[in-house]
Amino acid sequence: MSSTPFIYIYLLVLAAVAGLAQAGFPSKIYGVNLGSWLVLESWMLPAEWVAMGGQQCDDCSTCIATEFAFAQAYPDTVDEKFNTHWSTWFTQDDVNFFKANGINTVRIPLGYWIVEDLVDRTTEFYPRGGIKQLRRGLQQLKDAGIAVILDHHALPGVQTANQMFAGRCTSDVEFYTEENYHRALVWTAVMTALTHLDPTFSTVAAIEAVNEPIMDANQTPDYGTFQKNFVETVRAVELSLGIQVEGLSTHSSVSSMNVTSSFRSTSISNTFNEEVREAVADSIPIITKLFIELALEGILTGTLGGIPKREAIITTFMDINWQNNNPANPADAQIGPQAYDNHLYYSFGGVADPNENAYLTSICNLNRIQNDAALGNSPLLFGEWGLPTQFQATDEFLLKWADAQKLSYSKGAGWIFWNFKIEISDLAGDTARQWSVNVFLSILPPEHKDRATGWFPQHFSVLMDALHALFFDYSPSRTYSLNVFVPNRSYMEGIKRGYLTPDPSQLHDPHVCDPYITST
Repeated sequence: MSSTPFIYIYLLVLAAVAGLAQAGFPSKIYGVNLGSWLVLESWMLPAEWVAMGGQQCDDCSTCIATEFAFAQAYPDTVDEKFNTHWSTWFTQDDVNFFKANGINTVRIPLGYWIVEDLVDRTTEFYPRGGIKQLRRGLQQLKDAGIAVILDHHALPGVQTANQMFAGRCTSDVEFYTEENYHRALVWTAVMTALTHLDPTFSTVAAIEAVNEPIMDANQTPDYGTFQKNFVETVRAVELSLGIQVEGLSTHSSVSSMNVTSSFRSTSISNTFNEEVREAVADSIPIITKLFIELALEGILTGTLGGIPKREAIITTFMDINWQNNNPANPADAQIGPQAYDNHLYYSFGGVADPNENAYLTSICNLNRIQNDAALGNSPLLFGEWGLPTQFQATDEFLLKWADAQKLSYSKGAGWIFWNFKIEISDLAGDTARQWSVNVFLSILPPEHKDRATGWFPQHFSVLMDALHALFFDYSPSRTYSLNVFVPNRSYMEGIKRGYLTPDPSQLHDPHVCDPYITST
């Protein structure tokens, strides 16, 4: 086959990655996800979750396993308990770790309920106060010079069935409807306004439209239209603020207007379609109320000419190849800078046979970056990945596995590891070498034992045996430890165990893929 198409695609990838750097991303992304912070996934911190009053169960729709179920069960205390979680799960110590270990980007999963006025409190139940914690975290990341992706991880109506990451675990998926598409667009308008107007958001480089939509495009009606409206909503807000976007022009009078008057002008303009105009219009009272609550009302009353201008936000989508059955191409929605996200986990199967050679052959010949670029989905970043495997992996293999994934993903825009940390998960049994030791363990008092309906009873006897040895067979001449093994989805533990290099741009072995390359 001629090398001409490959060279052309390679040049496209290089140009796209360079464009991201101009728009606010680092030239190469080395990042982590702040998972289970503002969208809590209880499997990642089961001991803390049960201590809070939550439950663990095999089917997350049948117990208190999500934020929705928790808020519904504990309406009087949910805000206080979640504020404690938010304050302790992600802290300045974590930011210091990121800075010391070369992390230059974080992806922050967010639920639509962080914009509290979008929640129908008669049928939807979520904690309040997350926006203040988001601002706290953004200020800490800003001080460290770390770029941020705001990831709309949990959409109104739920975008994927029976997933904790959606905020509510249910088979009733209602996101792909006119009403919830609209609520997501209003969310987008509010977050775009905050990104450009609130100084604590100044290192936010991108907003991701939807995390992991249903893979079957036949089940996501009008999703392609939503993608276009998402981009146009971001650009409509930016034009209202006097932000220059390639291919669009601002009104000459914008600089003399205040924020709300300019938004109103955009909402009646014919520059954008009716759905986008309505989303901008519906965001105005929410933005006004929110800025007053955050003591930012002075920004709303001043003229736009006095507000510092930033670069246009990088709109971001899961790539076209995330879905099957003739999906809409998000590249068709592009106006201004845009990036694409792919998630790759070998531990769920379906990617390669479960053995070392198959894994390394697969990852070292990965063609997702080229395939996406051929469809206009470039630059591509790998926004979620990890080290777990489907087989008992040696420490030696996990070191190679980390190197090979980093090497392959860095050929695009870069990578973002899932997750920055994890508390505990299922006991690993005879696969202990593959899994990282957790950094935190809560021991529940007996009166809370009945709250754990899944993980805890399954391993309760093991835990009790360990505690019996510790407390009843105790000898002062011996050193005791209680080790609970968890999946190596913790970046911090990957660093400590030596699988991941302290400098994320470096590899233990730059030639790790050489024996496995099967094509040029």
